[in-house]
Amino acid sequence: QVQLVVSGGGLVQPGGSLRLSCAASGNIFSINVMGWYRQPPGKQRELVAIITSGDTTHYADSVKGRFTISRDNAKHTGYLQMNSLKPEDTAVYYCNSIGVLNTTPYKRAYNTWGQGTQVTVSS
Repeated sequence: QVQLVVSGGGLVQPGGSLRLSCAASGNIFSINVMGWYRQPPGKQRELVAIITSGDTTHYADSVKGRFTISRDNAKHTGYLQMNSLKPEDTAVYYCNSIGVLNTTPYKRAYNTWGQGTQVTVSS
């Protein structure tokens, strides 16, 4: 009942920047956590960054100081600004949203993943 649409991936040279967006739609009452994960080629999916409804953020050590996660609560959209990109940032990036559905007679929790978007950092 919640759909996440991810956009903003692509090919960028080392040192460049990209901004990913994750737009949530559906019968949403609240979004508690939005997160970005990535899966490098041949590796497991890993956490990149998360942001809570109170704007508390957490970053993987490998992206601290280079990536910034943010959210627009009114638009139900999350963002990942990626600066100073390195070849090792190459991966498929996924958005995750955890929150509450505005369902009746009781509200229900949800945990939804968006489609992946390829980010390739190469000269």
